[in-house]
Amino acid sequence: MSRSADVVIVGLGAMGSAAARALSRRGLRVIGLDRFAPPHALGSSHGDTRIIREAYYEHPAYVPLVQRAYLLWEEIEREAARPLLSRTGGLMIGPREGSLVRGALASATAHALPHEVLDAEGIALRVPAFRPRADWVGVYEPNDGVLRPEAGIAAMLASATRHGAALHTGEPALSWRADGAGVKVRTARGEIHAGACVLSAGAWMPQLLPELPLTVTRQVLFWFEPVGARTAHDSGWCPISIWEHAPERFFYSFPRAEMGVKVAIHGEGLPANPDALDRNVTPAEVAECRRLVQEYMPFASGPLMSTAVCMYTNTPDGHFVLDRHPESPQAIVVSACSGHGFKFAPAIGEAISDLIVEGSTRHDLSMFGARRWSGGPGSGIAKIAGRGA
Repeated sequence: MSRSADVVIVGLGAMGSAAARALSRRGLRVIGLDRFAPPHALGSSHGDTRIIREAYYEHPAYVPLVQRAYLLWEEIEREAARPLLSRTGGLMIGPREGSLVRGALASATAHALPHEVLDAEGIALRVPAFRPRADWVGVYEPNDGVLRPEAGIAAMLASATRHGAALHTGEPALSWRADGAGVKVRTARGEIHAGACVLSAGAWMPQLLPELPLTVTRQVLFWFEPVGARTAHDSGWCPISIWEHAPERFFYSFPRAEMGVKVAIHGEGLPANPDALDRNVTPAEVAECRRLVQEYMPFASGPLMSTAVCMYTNTPDGHFVLDRHPESPQAIVVSACSGHGFKFAPAIGEAISDLIVEGSTRHDLSMFGARRWSGGPGSGIAKIAGRGA
């Protein structure tokens, strides 16, 4: 069976669903493919909550993109008539000279973002549930909050469908290739010919693009029931948080929700095969996370309520890849996002639609080039790479 479209999207998770929405709203004929039926719990965009934050410690260049994403999430929320974004405030906590605090302050200063710097006593007064070390500080941001990933993906896919996108679930892309000025994508159901394609397959990106240095890691999420001062972790009392508990080692938390207080270690996961992911969480993994909770968030150290496993698709420098394919410019590479990309999804979808429709975008994507590891054109990120730079 042969099909045709203006754009074919490979992968309908956060980035693919956002691209499908943005492109279909501009009147393009869109075919979207996914090996599963998103939103689902088999990739990277699940687990009930995701953080959205403004003073981006990874680099100030992310700030305009996330500011646009805030506006688009609010727009999608209105369209869907369901809550997707809750502003809880946020705290980045750690040593004053650590990459987390230093990077957050660099972004806040560069973009004149509202924020406060709190010493350890100030953190404990602001958030009684937290127990930072005496020499640590926190950067508090009032605009930070929580996104609902499954609901967000469902809303973007529903919008794409309303605008005419044909979304095919249970149909993975087996291969893709340039075909003259367009592309051909092969699936078990035949070929799709399109003028352009968006490669946004998350943890399956290394299979589609073995020429890029992408790695997939297994990440574990935990939900604990609060004890003692049970309301201390409720939204209104407790913001989202990221902690640099040792040099370049991070964990993060959310206010209590129906499943409990969600806590996870950022990064540090073992290499994984997305087609054979170990979804069993070991006692040692629980113990490692509980140790952090007991030390820094003791009111959240009650019974373990649930766990989940997801994946990060990582680049060597931790920054995104958002670029035309170096050899086939009709293919747009979207991700890998190294475990911190979900919040940007609607803005990235908008940028991708700009590239396909107009040939350029209003968003500055210069630091996300696909050639940056080769030292060729588009490798400018080498000058500014590094978390908290």
